Amino acid sequence: MADARVRPAQPADAEELGRIQSATWRQAYDAILPPDALEAMSPQIAGEAWRQAIMAPPSDGHVVLTAYETSKADTNVVGFAALAPAADDESEITAPTAELATILVEPRWGRRGHGARLLSAAVAHARERGADHLIAWVLGGDKATESFLESAGWARDGWSRPLDTGDRIVTQHRYVTDISEPANSSSEVSNA
Repeated sequence: MADARVRPAQPADAEELGRIQSATWRQAYDAILPPDALEAMSPQIAGEAWRQAIMAPPSDGHVVLTAYETSKADTNVVGFAALAPAADDESEITAPTAELATILVEPRWGRRGHGARLLSAAVAHARERGADHLIAWVLGGDKATESFLESAGWARDGWSRPLDTGDRIVTQHRYVTDISEPANSSSEVSNA
């Protein structure tokens, strides 16, 4: 039986994160993003960007989390999530808020709980840094991410923004969830 966990990303993970992002985007967004945008997301370019994000995060609020699965034979990085402070232009948000900048599980590792573990670890990390809400910007047409977030209690809050992909404009919708803990809550989220 495999052991699945989430931990803070390490520089050695970067190459695999780049490969996962490139492969996942090509499968999930081929009908949403233009071919040029998908081609520009090469494993090497993405991997180097993740290496920089892991080694030199812009602030304490930035973190990359890695999901992995260990079996008797080996250990596989299967997905990742990235958190950041909410952008300054999110001015209508009044509660302490963090942004789930990305959450990806390589499709061949899907339906094994890795996304839920990543989301739980992201919530724990955001709470530790004082956030009461999380937001995520989701590409219009990304039904898998929308369904995943909605199943976890997230909802669209009515805000949208355009994303210029170079070939066309794609709409992103903002999802939000309250992660504040009730005053008498004794539940804990592990980010192991």
